[in-house]
Amino acid sequence: MTNRTPTAVAADRLPPVSPAVAAAAVAALPSRLRRRLDATVERLAAVPVGRVDGGVSVDCGPEALVVLRPGPDGAVTGPDQARCACLLAPRCLHLAAVLAACPVADPASHPDPAPAAPSISDDVGRPAKAGRVGATGPAVAGGAPTKAQRAAAGALWRAAAAVLASGVPAAGAVGQADLLRAAHGARLAALPRAEAAALRLVRGLRAQRSRQTGHRLADLVEVLHDLLYVSGRLAAGDPDPALVGVLRRAYQPDGTLEVYGICREPVISATGYAGVVTHLVAADGRRLSFADVKPGGPNRARDCAHAVTEMGAASVDHAALARGGLRITGTTVSPDGRLGAGAGVRSTPVAGADWSTGPLAELFARPLADVVSGQLAADDPADPGRAGTALLGADLVVVGAVGDQVLARELAPGAGPDRAPVPDGPVIRLVPADPHPVLAHVANLRRLASWPGLRIRVVGRLDPDRAGTLRPLAVGAVPGATETLRLPPEWRGRADLGYDQLQGAHLPPRAEAGPAQPASAVDTVAESPLWRVRRLVELAVSGGRRAVAEAARDEAASLTAPLRRAGFTTAAAVASALVAESDRRGRDAFGRLTDPDPDRYAWAWLAATAHLAATERELIRSSWVAPAIC
Repeated sequence: MTNRTPTAVAADRLPPVSPAVAAAAVAALPSRLRRRLDATVERLAAVPVGRVDGGVSVDCGPEALVVLRPGPDGAVTGPDQARCACLLAPRCLHLAAVLAACPVADPASHPDPAPAAPSISDDVGRPAKAGRVGATGPAVAGGAPTKAQRAAAGALWRAAAAVLASGVPAAGAVGQADLLRAAHGARLAALPRAEAAALRLVRGLRAQRSRQTGHRLADLVEVLHDLLYVSGRLAAGDPDPALVGVLRRAYQPDGTLEVYGICREPVISATGYAGVVTHLVAADGRRLSFADVKPGGPNRARDCAHAVTEMGAASVDHAALARGGLRITGTTVSPDGRLGAGAGVRSTPVAGADWSTGPLAELFARPLADVVSGQLAADDPADPGRAGTALLGADLVVVGAVGDQVLARELAPGAGPDRAPVPDGPVIRLVPADPHPVLAHVANLRRLASWPGLRIRVVGRLDPDRAGTLRPLAVGAVPGATETLRLPPEWRGRADLGYDQLQGAHLPPRAEAGPAQPASAVDTVAESPLWRVRRLVELAVSGGRRAVAEAARDEAASLTAPLRRAGFTTAAAVASALVAESDRRGRDAFGRLTDPDPDRYAWAWLAATAHLAATERELIRSSWVAPAIC
């Protein structure tokens, strides 16, 4: 007997569904039913989810019960795992709507039952070896993309260009299914970077259409830019292997390794994962990490403050590891520095290291301007999402606060209790790494902001989208300083801002706190006229090409003139080209207006977005090396 007791959707979410399954269900619908798909998906959002043996059910109406029975990995990866009781099944609106409402399964966590990258044919018809799953390098070692890969990239380009031309309001379930179908084709053609970008775009479209909290339109612009950039170059036959990407992170043996903890970082993912990552440094200076991230919500991230994770035959306490060390034998490490936890791994605790000694001291050995310039120069300018991912360290002095942000300045190199700020150094913003209320980031930054003159040692990440901004993960005492943190001995001189709660006893007495200094942090990106180009490219995504054309009719003069006066002549040129292309209409042999060319418009938008990203990045880099100008 089945149990169909309904539960709230928030408490019992639908299982993730493979992109191929969701796309096939939508493709099977007749045209008359496709027009009703978006309205049906919205109606089902208020329908409770029931439990059945081995899965969940959604009551879509009389004689229309949809049952999803995910596989052992928790995802629906085959059409036989999704059934509807109506007479039109499986080509029915109910089944397609439920599958379209389900989260998109991550192929890395929920692989399809079929091989992810079967043999594909090259240009002369001979079977060509696709990149194997588990490879540590690009899926294609070199050479131009094959005919099948160019075809898959072309399908992704057309689907993404259609989304851009129509805008978010028109990118409903049918448009998303086209993207999912093209993403599955990219998976079969061994194009993991393009596939991942397409899936991120689908998730971003759904978040934007449902107005999810925390989702930014700028994030959607960034992922659409990446998808068009990668698919457009691949479709044109660009041989750059970075465009193909890596199929899967493979862990490689690394012998015996001694690692020391830096800090813990709570993780709350928009895709339904949560947990903790402990950042480490090896004795040879390599940056590593050990994670416990699983399906869950914000409460799981909070409860992982003292999570114990199995590492081979040993159990590792993340709180102890963040302030201690391990000697690991049989180590396995992924290309991006993640430690494996296979059966052959053995670990032994060792004494931890202080931030000011050994390999941990390298975090604070270079001025911030040099570290930031190096990070921005090393990252791929065509993939802005990868900028600022490496940890960095700095010694700062608190000078004030603006809301939840701490204003600080970098201390000059040296030692002793009287270190002054760097002469003419920029004012640095410290913003919460994750403002979620279940974490302690916001409360801890407010505590630090209340003590002007406080010297703190900070470990965090660069915010690549804002001038002079850091997202701190941990703070500690500045060696030799008197007006600094006074943390308990068991904390080993540092506090993880997401988990540890700073108290008044951890700060110096009020008599030692310095007076608030006048300081203002100028965001050179926000203050520049580039915001006009940013608004234009975001309007193109949120409203489509017609919204750009209508807006430009009233603001054509005010768009480019300020850009040219400020010296941004190329930005003015690409913005003007985008506006002109948005309103372009062709005519057929009889003089009748035809549908506009989505390719030319997509290339114009991509040029404007790419130039905007590169210019903003240079402004951000300059904000760390030059004094702020009011």
